[in-house]
Amino acid sequence: MNASDYPPEDQNRPAIAFATAVDIMQRLRSPEGCPWDREQNFDTIRRYTLEETYEVLDAIERRNWPDLQEELGDLLLQVLFYAQMASEQEYFTVVEVIDGLNRKLVRRHPHVFGEDASVAAGNAAQSLTTEGIDSTQVLRNWDEIKRAEKGETETGNRSRLDTIPRGMPSLLEAAKLGSRAAKSGFDWPEIEGLFDKLDEETIELRQAIEEAKGEEDAARNAAVEAEVGDLLFTTVNLARRLNVDPEMALRGTNARFRRRFGFMESLSTTPLESLSLVALENLWNEAKRREHSTGAANCE
Repeated sequence: MNASDYPPEDQNRPAIAFATAVDIMQRLRSPEGCPWDREQNFDTIRRYTLEETYEVLDAIERRNWPDLQEELGDLLLQVLFYAQMASEQEYFTVVEVIDGLNRKLVRRHPHVFGEDASVAAGNAAQSLTTEGIDSTQVLRNWDEIKRAEKGETETGNRSRLDTIPRGMPSLLEAAKLGSRAAKSGFDWPEIEGLFDKLDEETIELRQAIEEAKGEEDAARNAAVEAEVGDLLFTTVNLARRLNVDPEMALRGTNARFRRRFGFMESLSTTPLESLSLVALENLWNEAKRREHSTGAANCE
């Protein structure tokens, strides 16, 4: 059964479609259901969740709306899978997942649903500005309400960084760490300070590389790794100050590299590994030129 099977005047189509999906998931996990689906657990499904998330991002970047529709369905399947497994083990149900989300949305948007509704949904934050606010104040309120939910205070013993999950992609984690620290005033006053920090970290990396030459000591290699990490962390903070999402920026660079390398392969009459560095550089520059001439890239 598809959503198109319901009459247009049926205002309950979303609820009916979602309930149908829940029923299908229950059937798949039942003794009479699918052997593969029944064998899955929280650990085996995790990697599919990550894959589906990136496929959603890919469809958006390609502006392929039919693909996005399908990928969003696949991502929703992950939610249904986890909720069904949790229900079977009596952890929680999909209804509790949705109810919790609904309360959170009302609780954290007092400027939309009203302060009384927000308080009724569990908002314990005090003295919030909710009238005529912009997106910056909305985010401040969101963080304040979230801290109140967790029982945290500005002077509490728990670090405000503790709520940033370690399991997220490293670029995203670094961006969130820098942003959260900046809210406490721990940030570069001017963006030029970040460029100076990049120079400093580059020098330290060169020194670590030099010291590690000809050494088998694992500690020296660890020092190089640490300096590379420091350089990346500073770059992420520079992106944050420029209002650039580092994950999206790198995905864009990866896509450009794929295209340009593909051009190189198509332009060369011999395997790339048989060419000199000068020839490879010439191919790369030609690939960039052709890419720009066809409008495939919007930046270097």
